[in-house]
Amino acid sequence: MEKQQKTEIRQPWDASREVPIIQNEQMPRKRVLCLKWFSCAVVGILVFILALLSKTSFLLLITSGNNQTKSVHSDKKTSSLLGIGFVLAGPNVLLLLKSIWKFIFKSAVMPCKKTVCWVLCVEFLVALGAAVLTIVSMPQFDIVTNVMILNSVTILSAVFQVVAECLAKERKRFIMMPVSSIVLIILGYILFAVSFLIIEESSLQVKISVGFAIVGTIFVSLNWWENYSTLFDVSFLADISNDIARSRNVVGIISSLMRILVTAAVLGAYVPLSGQDWKSVSFFIPAVVVSLVAIQIVSSALCRWFVVVACKMHALRCSFLMPMYLASITVLAVALVPVAIMPLGPKQNSTYCENVQETSDGIWMDMMMSDVKRTLCVRNIVRNVRSEGLACMGISALTWWLGLILSTIYVWYLRIHRIERTQDLFVGRMYEGAFLEQSMLLNTRFEIRKKIIEKQKQEKESIKVFLCGTMWHETYDEMMKIIISMFRLDKYRPKTKITKNKDKQEEQIKSDVEFEFHIYFDDAFKDNDNGRHANEYAETLVEVLTEVYTIFIVENPSIFKEMPTLRSQKIIQTPYGGRLEYTLPKGNVLMVHLKDKHLIRHKKRWSQIMYLYYILGWRLDRRYFKMFQEGA
Repeated sequence: MEKQQKTEIRQPWDASREVPIIQNEQMPRKRVLCLKWFSCAVVGILVFILALLSKTSFLLLITSGNNQTKSVHSDKKTSSLLGIGFVLAGPNVLLLLKSIWKFIFKSAVMPCKKTVCWVLCVEFLVALGAAVLTIVSMPQFDIVTNVMILNSVTILSAVFQVVAECLAKERKRFIMMPVSSIVLIILGYILFAVSFLIIEESSLQVKISVGFAIVGTIFVSLNWWENYSTLFDVSFLADISNDIARSRNVVGIISSLMRILVTAAVLGAYVPLSGQDWKSVSFFIPAVVVSLVAIQIVSSALCRWFVVVACKMHALRCSFLMPMYLASITVLAVALVPVAIMPLGPKQNSTYCENVQETSDGIWMDMMMSDVKRTLCVRNIVRNVRSEGLACMGISALTWWLGLILSTIYVWYLRIHRIERTQDLFVGRMYEGAFLEQSMLLNTRFEIRKKIIEKQKQEKESIKVFLCGTMWHETYDEMMKIIISMFRLDKYRPKTKITKNKDKQEEQIKSDVEFEFHIYFDDAFKDNDNGRHANEYAETLVEVLTEVYTIFIVENPSIFKEMPTLRSQKIIQTPYGGRLEYTLPKGNVLMVHLKDKHLIRHKKRWSQIMYLYYILGWRLDRRYFKMFQEGA
């Protein structure tokens, strides 16, 4: 029965069925493919919803800290500022706990003194910029400015990308993207300052907040320096990066403690300087603030986890990039569309800003939407509908958003390995609470880094991997699966790669890994009238090799194309029987050792002896013997 089924497969009525037999057996079924797309869609939707919740709750928390809003009483504004501080400190507390656990149970390597000093200085500036931006400046602005000013933290990352592209001896495909990002972000800064300082007469506190906001975003953009440190020809930065990678747990403890202390210091100093009092939060914190802080911290942590899942699934574009890019735009729509269509007061025929309730009674969500509208109507350009001011506000928001996209466009083309470690994919271990989507995008390792690593690997001596297997009385299907796996390995890891040089001419570059396949075939001969000949199992293996070879040699398979013959094969008589040598389509070598039990010591572990003698004693050491004979 088995022999009849094998004959039906090997002798189809139409020769064109030879190609689909192998390909269709290895292709995933439609049900599996649909399940894959469904999983990617679910993860992408979850990332988008969680990013939306994180950003919306954080911006509503900042809005509640504005002196013009009513959802939190004026005597309780300190609790809103305290909630912002909790949001900033939340990821650092998680990183502190994680680093302490790994320090105790895993690695406890201590960094050198210059690394500690550098980490303390950088983390101090980043924490100071984040605290000043979110606690001091952003409560003074409107919802549109607050949504988009967070995207301007990519300014220094774009600058580092331009410098790295200029220093790298590679094709500068993406250099115009970060250059355009720098121009757009600076243009957004200019329009932002013109809108508040020139077009409308802002108070002194708002003018100071504008300067603090610009400086704060620049300080925060230092956070991702490690992503580009190894790209510059600076030994100091390279040494520090290597030391940080070696002592990651201790560095995590130091950096998280520094950020928590700086955030607490800025919050503690700003409350009395702004004329507020800590006594208002000693016994009671409004439920609105507690709810927003809890939603923000939980949704941010879950969003980061699902982003890592999306990267592991190789759904980088649809489940990671697109949700992050659309989060800011969607938050604006969620914040502005309800307040634009919601009747907030009894004056149905009044203008937009005149139709705002002055009472703070009602559902807290309605009050928050009313506060969003108040932050807009406080501005003179919105209240009096000044077109030049509205144009500056809208264009600055758009340029900052485009600057984020252009400075992180390299992630779109990032190649992820089949099993990518999280620490190899992201620079830092955690996210930034106030800058969730920006931190996740900028935290992804820069692509040119992988190019340099691959280039360094190519310059080294290639590695030869010997793959050995034993056969005896395998069936046709079993042989087919084993041989297909070898040919696929040869296809995806060719011995030589064809690339284009600077003159756009094709040249062959030796691969970093070279494979050599060995199949040891036990009892491959039988007695015949003319002596010893290969048995039916050895003949089946030769037929399988021929069939698979004719399929993999064709780059664009067609049922009407004539099948090519074997390009290179040798039949060699050996003391143990015979050897077949094949050169596979991509240059790797396959050898089949046919053993004759009449010529060897039968049942004495001869396959293992051949592994050791033929490969270790002959194939590996032969070149050293030649070098020794030649006097090298």
